Amino acid sequence: MLTNPTIDGLRELKLDVMATSLQEQRTSATYDALPFEERLGLLVDQEILERKNRRLRRLLSLAKLRTNAVIENIDFKTSRGLKRSMVLSLGESHWVNEHHNVVVVGATGVGKTYLACALANSAIRHGHSALYLRAPRLFEELSIARVDGRLPKLMASYARVEILVIDDLFLRPLDVKQASDFLEIIEDRHQLRSTIVASQLPVADWHAAISDETIADAILDRLLHNAHRIDLSGESLRRNDSFVNKEQPAQSETSV
Repeated sequence: MLTNPTIDGLRELKLDVMATSLQEQRTSATYDALPFEERLGLLVDQEILERKNRRLRRLLSLAKLRTNAVIENIDFKTSRGLKRSMVLSLGESHWVNEHHNVVVVGATGVGKTYLACALANSAIRHGHSALYLRAPRLFEELSIARVDGRLPKLMASYARVEILVIDDLFLRPLDVKQASDFLEIIEDRHQLRSTIVASQLPVADWHAAISDETIADAILDRLLHNAHRIDLSGESLRRNDSFVNKEQPAQSETSV
């Protein structure tokens, strides 16, 4: 007799999954033999699971990752200097809790973007927020934001994200303004948030790619001192595109 008011009350409390599950319990004999506490526990578990899944979908959407990459699909068989133990350890995302950075370098096509996105995806699945940005568009957006007055707000939004993924850094050398902006981004995150950087340029050449030596020193000091570095080598994986199964739930590494 009280079931309908209870369901209405659950929906009013925004416990829609519990309400739907309670209706299912009423119409299925499967639950009849279960004691009250077990049936209640099932309702609570389903509500919690749905909320976690909803948050995961939201975080993945906000991250705007370049590819639907996952740790489970990384190719460890191809020889390119990628250590399985290191990647799987990073996949646990403890480095995010410790506010460490990850630096991935290597030639075009060796899987930098895929690996960066896979690590970000794993961190999201562990409950962290992330945002993917390509460096050329990042600096373009910062330039536009400076003109229209959005720069402080934009910088603040970058500072709040737990993992900032910056891809294709140093495709071109940074001028003084770009270097200054990048330093502000890294400074806001230093020992507070984590950053993943992917670049074709070897780390040894980064200093020369920043026009101001003083700013370069500051950027590299903050970015690299607690960074987990992955140097990829070998031939491009994209040559295997034709063999990728396009119906896989997550992209194969050879497709990016």
